[in-house]
Amino acid sequence: MSTKLNRLTPEEERVIVYKGTEVPFSGEYEEFFEPGIYVCRRCDAPLYRSDDKFDAHCGWPSFDDEIKGAVKRVPDPDGERTEIECANCGAHLGHVFIGEGFTPKDTRHCVNSISMKFIPKKK
Repeated sequence: MSTKLNRLTPEEERVIVYKGTEVPFSGEYEEFFEPGIYVCRRCDAPLYRSDDKFDAHCGWPSFDDEIKGAVKRVPDPDGERTEIECANCGAHLGHVFIGEGFTPKDTRHCVNSISMKFIPKKK
């Protein structure tokens, strides 16, 4: 686990630390498709590539793959869903769903925009 953690706003802390969810269709990356990578807002660890992002029309940014080793999957206490966390610092990212058929990889990481920061690809 990284020892350097970024300071969070109260709303970022509500989602990232206390496993909240941002309001659907409100996040800054929900309809954002620029080339680059998405990193954890809490520790800056790389999480997702823009090449793996797709529009699932679900209200949150969706990815069908993560950067290898970047995301940890944890069963939700309700037994219904699987939570995804930053493998480096444990920040709550959202949930992963399998078998919906949105992409050939058949995986959807449904991620809170507030849990990430975007780093544009250098030109």
